[in-house]
Amino acid sequence: MTRISLRGLVYGLVVVLGLLSAAPNILPHSIQQHLPQWYTQNTLSLGLDLQGGSHLLLSADKNALFERQLHSYATSLLTELREKGVRYAKQDSASPLQVQLVLKDAKDVSKINAAAYQVSAQPSGTAALAVTSQSTSVTITLSDTYAQGLLKDALARSVEVVRKRLNETGLTEPTVTLQGSDAILVQMPGMSDPSQVKSLLGTTAQMSFHWQANSNTSAFMLRHDASGRSYRLEQNIALEGEHITDASGALSAQTGQPVVTFRLDSIGAKQFATMTRDNVGRVLAIVLDDEVITAPVINGPIPGGRGEIAGSFTLPEAHDVALMLRTGALPVPLSIIEERTVGPDLGSDAIKTGIESGVAGALLVLAFMVAIYGRWGAIASFALSINMALVFGALTLFGATLTLPGIAGLILTMGMAVDANILINERIREESKKGRPPLSAINIGFQKAFATIVDANFTTLIAVSLLFMFGSGPIKGFAITIALGLITSVFTAVALTKILMQFIVRRRAHRYGRQPLTFSSPLLKVSDKLRGVNFIKPRKAALIVSVVLTLLSVGLFTKPGLHYGVDFTGGTMVELTAPSLSTDNLRELIRTQGFEQVTIQEYGSVHHYLLRAPVQSAEGAAYTDQLKQVIANADTQVTFDKVDMVGPKVSGGFAELSILALLIAGAGMLVYLWARFEAHFATAALLTVLLDLTKTIGFFALTGIEFNLTAVAALLALIGYSINDKVVVLDRVRELLRLKPTQPLEETINDAVNSTLSRTVFTSLTTLLALLPMAVFGGDAVASFALPMVFAVVIGTSSTLFITSGLLYVLGKRREKRGKAQLKPTKAEIQASLAHIP
Repeated sequence: MTRISLRGLVYGLVVVLGLLSAAPNILPHSIQQHLPQWYTQNTLSLGLDLQGGSHLLLSADKNALFERQLHSYATSLLTELREKGVRYAKQDSASPLQVQLVLKDAKDVSKINAAAYQVSAQPSGTAALAVTSQSTSVTITLSDTYAQGLLKDALARSVEVVRKRLNETGLTEPTVTLQGSDAILVQMPGMSDPSQVKSLLGTTAQMSFHWQANSNTSAFMLRHDASGRSYRLEQNIALEGEHITDASGALSAQTGQPVVTFRLDSIGAKQFATMTRDNVGRVLAIVLDDEVITAPVINGPIPGGRGEIAGSFTLPEAHDVALMLRTGALPVPLSIIEERTVGPDLGSDAIKTGIESGVAGALLVLAFMVAIYGRWGAIASFALSINMALVFGALTLFGATLTLPGIAGLILTMGMAVDANILINERIREESKKGRPPLSAINIGFQKAFATIVDANFTTLIAVSLLFMFGSGPIKGFAITIALGLITSVFTAVALTKILMQFIVRRRAHRYGRQPLTFSSPLLKVSDKLRGVNFIKPRKAALIVSVVLTLLSVGLFTKPGLHYGVDFTGGTMVELTAPSLSTDNLRELIRTQGFEQVTIQEYGSVHHYLLRAPVQSAEGAAYTDQLKQVIANADTQVTFDKVDMVGPKVSGGFAELSILALLIAGAGMLVYLWARFEAHFATAALLTVLLDLTKTIGFFALTGIEFNLTAVAALLALIGYSINDKVVVLDRVRELLRLKPTQPLEETINDAVNSTLSRTVFTSLTTLLALLPMAVFGGDAVASFALPMVFAVVIGTSSTLFITSGLLYVLGKRREKRGKAQLKPTKAEIQASLAHIP
């Protein structure tokens, strides 16, 4: 009794801590005023799809970075070679990332190696330059180690520059993080029009000072100003822009025109004073991102480290240039390869529909559990409520961001979490029917259900972990939500529910005594009458129907095919409301303005439109901005509710990662099931899941539901849910094979399916009840998830009953013909057999 009380105390402490962590999300402001700020601020953040805002994915042009660095080192190397008397001829290279030389004497290769190390030696003792040679032909590149370090350092510094630029604009809490190996993710809550920010982030702001080249200058470059005038400038930089410590946009006191004033640091000030003193009468060009901003003639020394840049600026442009100079140049050029923007109105609607559908689904599930198991169902419902609170507490504790797919994940989690409670109640029912007293039935029921619960949830976690590894943004949130929900559901179902049931039985010992527990409800009576079905007998017909449906699905995948979203195809999708424009007006407008490839469809309410444009290579962001500007000029009341722009690099990589994730999910589950079960058990389960998967893809093709990022989440969730269902049946088959090893295989499989039939049906019904409100009222944002999941639950349940059992029977009989047992002997069975050997 003491041990149970101590365990109950620990469980209670875990629950209280979880509830305290979740509480700040729902506490009214009047109560929060009296609580510590560190506690009340610990709340869930809302994703951009719920509160509105913009998400930009910036890709680093690593080739430009490597080319610039190689050019710098190669210039120093060639100077060193000339000083050492090495004779060479420079050749045009097929790649800008390498320098080709042809030596007059092959013996000079050793001198090149020595010189390359000398000019590019790093603190680590390695060289930045790598030299490869063949006879007199020499190729110079950046070493792989140095290039990787260079990119990593450039990205880290770029993150800081981007963060400074955003902070300078006054944005509230922008989030800037590294994404993958060569990208930066920028999230800006509340910003529905990121046009100005995109121009700031897409500008490198590499500023330098160059003297105008004279007729004797051999190393020169041509640069142009905004009007197209060309300048012949020295390649050598007279002064780096990195010496600028401050800059501001202002109106010139002399001309009244917008200018950028700047101040140099002490080193730059001395250098600037010296160079202007020694070069009176020469033209000094100020170059910003390869464009000449201004090129004044130096009339005399300029001391003090202060200067003024006069160009064809407007005052806002002068302020932007000053901002970029203050925050520093980007070490590597960045381009926008993905943009997702959600307007605040659409975000608030998403919150409303998400909460309403979530609450409706939760209430249906809780009511259904009470309807099935009465007071024991009420205990399970209480545990489920605690489970959801613990999920919110864990998400809050980890600083997670709640997104619309995350809400979908919470709803699905609740439907799946019921499975553990139904498994336990069904096991307790079975033990009670055998005449066991209440406490014994509870203990044995939990003990028998535990292994099945762990197996089922672990296989689901394999699929969920891949969502987290290969997904991005909202999909990661969806994966985290389901993973936490599965973990907390094991705790609440196995630990909390058990201790509550034991507590009630002990408190009412006078009522229950040693009489078996009774479970009586109309639903249970109906489910009990369903038992006795021979699921093996129609196996051939069931397999034929399943294969035919799969072939039809493959045919639908071929034609008409899937309706891919921009996540896969790349391109732009704009959802907008234009009160002053009809469909014909809008179509004519974009056609006459040169956007012939944009398609328009009415979307929902009147004057609400969905525009789609094909991928526009690297100019996707600019193309989208131009399209929005044209529409805004025609209708000043237009609101852009949602913008998705995905470049070809992102869409191509996403398609590959999605296929890889599905393949790895299948392989991971196969390995786990082979480890936990026999090979034919694992094969039967995985083949059935594959059939379920193809039918669901056929459902996407047949209904025309957009196949996008959320759809991939639905497929991986389907894999997890479907395999969960199969594992429960396989676990019972294995149990019965050990209890009745001489019983015919057909009877064993039928007994297993029938004994778990109530659990299979009830779990499916509760999952459907959780999903249906989201499928009906969730809107287009989650349609790619909810509707296919409803279909998947129906198809997955029927395949568990008829296909998995039929395949297991066929594979099991083939195993018998080869003289193999259905199960490997356990250690106890091996020891028992050895004991009989004389």
